[in-house]
Parts: sequence; C-alpha cells; structure tokens
Amino acid sequence: MENVVKFPQKRYFRQRAHANPFSDHNLEYPIDPSKLSMHELYPNVEEGKKISIVDVGCGYGGFLVRLSQMFPEKYCLGMEIRTKVVEYVRQRILALRAKGECLNGQVIRSNAMKFLPNFFDKGQLEMMFFLFPDPHFKRKKHKARIITAQLLTEYAYFLAPGGMLFVATDVKELFDYMTAVIDAHSMFEKAPDCPFPGLIESITTSTEESMKVDRKGGDKFVAFYKRK
Repeated sequence: MENVVKFPQKRYFRQRAHANPFSDHNLEYPIDPSKLSMHELYPNVEEGKKISIVDVGCGYGGFLVRLSQMFPEKYCLGMEIRTKVVEYVRQRILALRAKGECLNGQVIRSNAMKFLPNFFDKGQLEMMFFLFPDPHFKRKKHKARIITAQLLTEYAYFLAPGGMLFVATDVKELFDYMTAVIDAHSMFEKAPDCPFPGLIESITTSTEESMKVDRKGGDKFVAFYKRK
C-alpha cells in the first residue's frame, strides 16, 4: 500500500505567540554559511544555488508556502524560533513535497536577531520579509523588535543592491515605528511600487496572522523598501 503523508493539524502544535529573542534557546546553526548544507534542506537542489528569499518569523508557514509557489526557481527559507511551530511547518512541507510541491521551500529553527551571519553571505538575498512581528509595546522592550537601526544594517549587508525588504503589521504604532526607522536608514529607500504582481496581496491574505486580523475586522499596514 502506498504511504500517504498526512498534513499536520495545527491544534497539536499550539505554542505561545511570543518568544524572548535574548534567551538561550539551544539552537543549532552552521559555523558559517559555507557549512550550510543545501542538500539537507532542499531535495534535488541545483548545484551552486543558494537561498535568496527569507521569511523571518514565518509562523505556521502559510506565506512561506505561497512564496515557494510564486518563485519556483528560487530557494525560500522560513526562520522561526518556536519549536512546535517549526515542527508543524516541517511536517506541512513534507506533506506538500509528497505531492511534488514546495520543493524549494524549507524552514529552520533559528533566532534571526543573532545568527543571520551563520547562514547568509554578503549580498546573497533578494528579498526579506518581516510580517506581523511581535509589537513589543513597552518602550523598554523596543530593543527586542525585529526592525531596529542596528539590525537594518545587518539586513542591508545580506541583501543584494536592489534587493527588497517588506514589513507588515496590524498595529499602527508599530508600523509607524518600523517605517520611521527604515526611512531614516541610509541603505534603504522606499520603493515606488512592488515589481512582483500579487505579492502584496499574498502578504495580506496568506499569513495566519493576516487571516486572524480579517476575522477580527482589523486593519493591515504594508511597506516595502529597496536596498540601495
């Protein structure tokens, strides 16, 4: 009898929405990007190909899967810190791969605030997504936000010139904060339009957080920038 890979059920992988990025999470990571095995992450990977699209804080993987569909020639990686959520996405991708889908999508458990240099080379990435991140409302917690002036300098290092950075949230105060920080950074400029048809719609409809916002009747705010 043919083995059938079942899609995971989210109710078995529930985990609190927030994780402290400054805690020790017992993470494993390559000592440098040259030690990252693309063959372990992606089946039948083309020789010499590297990851070019990163979804930071990918959650349950809805947008990551959509990215793999929209950009089948590019390798997409979701980075997520929560153990159970990562396992859910892994099982979701395995089920899709059994159907011949999502061969260019993968997830890893990692802390993007600390370990991006272990995974990516200078100018390697074409797109980075930071969608519906933890707002960290209290001022003393702002240093834990995924968009800060210091972290943007890192993101600019990993993005190729002309590469794009996307942010989205349903929290207006956070959106104003993120866009103000990016506007003030010398390595980024606001893009006049998105060069990828349907991408903004996917950002606002395919993430689990965006669906939650729709159910509550909330607003969503999106901005995108080009790396100079």
